[in-house]
Amino acid sequence: MAIVLALHRTVVTAFNGTATDDFSTVYNALSRAFTGLPVYDQAYNHVDPLYLYNPGATLLLMPMAAIDDFEVARYLFITVNSLAIVAALALLTHLVGQSLRGPVLPASIAVAFSTESVINTLTFSNINGVLLLLLAVFLYAFVRSFDFAPAANQIHPLSRTSKTQRFVAGIAIGLAIVIKPQFAPLLFLSVVRLDWRTTVTGIAIPVALNVVAWQIIPGAQDYFTKLMPYLGEPRDYANSSLAGWQAYFDISDALYWPVWLLVAAAVAIGTIVLLRWRTTDVMLWALTTSGLLMVGVFTLSSLGQQYYSMWLFPMIFTVFLPRSVFHSWPAWLAATLFLIPNSWTSTLWPDFGRWMGTYIGTLGWVLLIVVTAATALGWWRLQVKNPA
Repeated sequence: MAIVLALHRTVVTAFNGTATDDFSTVYNALSRAFTGLPVYDQAYNHVDPLYLYNPGATLLLMPMAAIDDFEVARYLFITVNSLAIVAALALLTHLVGQSLRGPVLPASIAVAFSTESVINTLTFSNINGVLLLLLAVFLYAFVRSFDFAPAANQIHPLSRTSKTQRFVAGIAIGLAIVIKPQFAPLLFLSVVRLDWRTTVTGIAIPVALNVVAWQIIPGAQDYFTKLMPYLGEPRDYANSSLAGWQAYFDISDALYWPVWLLVAAAVAIGTIVLLRWRTTDVMLWALTTSGLLMVGVFTLSSLGQQYYSMWLFPMIFTVFLPRSVFHSWPAWLAATLFLIPNSWTSTLWPDFGRWMGTYIGTLGWVLLIVVTAATALGWWRLQVKNPA
C-alpha cells in the first residue's frame, strides 16, 4: 500500500499537475536571477502565484535554474520532495523507537501520502516535502544530542557526538528558516535548553545567506520595498489562518481580536506548561512543543495554508511514546480535520461547502491547540498531585 500510494501520488497525480502551480513561479524567478534579471519585478495587485522567497532562499535554490528543461526540472523537484517525505517519516519512526523493518514506517507512508498535505504539496509542486525533512533532521539531531549529554545537574563537558548533533540541528533549522521564516519560532527549543550551538547556527545560516545574496541577487532590495508590504496584508483567498478568516468574511475587529487572543493564550499556556518536561522527557517535550508552536504560527499569522499541516507529523509520532497528546480522540479529530483530503463541494449547500474547503483546516488547528493546552495542564495537575 505504501509503495503504490507513494508512486501514484508522485508519478501520476503530481506529474499530471493541477491549475495551482507553485513550481513555475519559483523556477521562473530563479531563472531570472540566474540570467541577471530582477527577481521581484512582479505585479502585486492580482492573485496569480507570486514569488515570495527572500534573497537568501533565492541564492540557496538558484542551482535549480541550471536545468534548462522545465519539465525535467519539475519532475525532478517533485521526486525529490516525495523522497524527502519518505526519509522524514523514516527518521521520525526511528526517533520514537520503532524499527524501520516493522509496520510503522510503511503504515505512516501510506497514511501520509493519503493526506491533503502531501497530495497538494506534490501536486502543486512546492518545497514543503524538503522542509519536512529539514524539520525531522532538526528534531532528530536535537533530541538525540541529549542522549550523549551529561545530566542537568552535572558539569561534565558535552561529548563530541552531542556537539556534532547540535550543529547538525542548527544547520537543518537554519536552512528551513531561510526558505520559510515560519520555522524561526522552533529556535525556542534550543534557547530554553541553553543550546547555543543549535541557536547560533540556526540564526547564522539565514543571516549569512541573505547578506551574501544581497550582493548577488538582482533587485534584492525590492524584497523589502515591494514584497514585504504585500506579505503584511492578509489575503482573502486560500488562507486558512484566522487573519484569512477575518478577511474572507469581513469580520469586525471586535470579534476577531478576542478570538485571536484566546487562541494565542492557549498556545502560550501549552508551551509554558510543557516546559516541565524539557529535561525529564526531551523527546515528548520537543516533538509536542514544536507541533504546538507550528500550529500556532499557521493559525495566528497572516497566512496559513492547510498543506502546512504536514509539518505536524512529528507531533503525531508522539503517539508511540508512553505519554502523548495523541492518546486522546479529540487530537485525532483535529488531525482528521486538517489532514483529510475530502472535497466539501456541495450542490445543496454551496456556500457551506466552499467555506469548509478553506476553513476545515482552521477548525482542526484550533482544536489541536486547545487539546494540547488542556492535556498539558492535565499532566501538570496529575504530576502535582502525585509527585512520585
